[in-house]
Amino acid sequence: MATLERRVAIELRAGGDKKSPRLVGHAAVFNSPSQDLGGFTEIVLPGAFKRTLTTDRDPLALVQHMPQLVLGRRSAGTLRLQEDGRGLAFEIDVPDTSAARDLIVSVERGDVRGASFAFSVPKGGDRWEVRGSQVVRELIDVDLHEVTITAQPAYLDTDVARRSYELQFLPMPRLRALRRFLETI
Repeated sequence: MATLERRVAIELRAGGDKKSPRLVGHAAVFNSPSQDLGGFTEIVLPGAFKRTLTTDRDPLALVQHMPQLVLGRRSAGTLRLQEDGRGLAFEIDVPDTSAARDLIVSVERGDVRGASFAFSVPKGGDRWEVRGSQVVRELIDVDLHEVTITAQPAYLDTDVARRSYELQFLPMPRLRALRRFLETI
């Protein structure tokens, strides 16, 4: 039986609007070394998720790897995943739950900026090398179980931020006036 492993990246943005918030980012960035994972560093190679993404595997989107805090799921269409030129890209349609609303606030404030992924490695899915005095593991092929939003990333090249239509397209003075108005209601 394969061991379930978790890794953290640092790319997350919020999108959508108040009625339909989304979190988007990269749970893994290709060719970017992790922090020290206990005597070795790890690099995710392009194509590592390709096989998994062509199967009917049903990864979840979670908060801090906690299975009771589900943000989305591939089979429900509320989690979309793809490999792009940068890494494993995700888009999550955030539910209207207290945990998700709290998470959006933390992302908007910049307190939570990380994304992560949990995986197992099939036979032949990784390669180990000694490079100078450093042990490096390259992930070639993984079975993806989840992506998660987290404040504690192992891969520092990812990020998380919340984008909304209003912040992108309304002029700042108008936005401030609108917020002041809404606070009086």
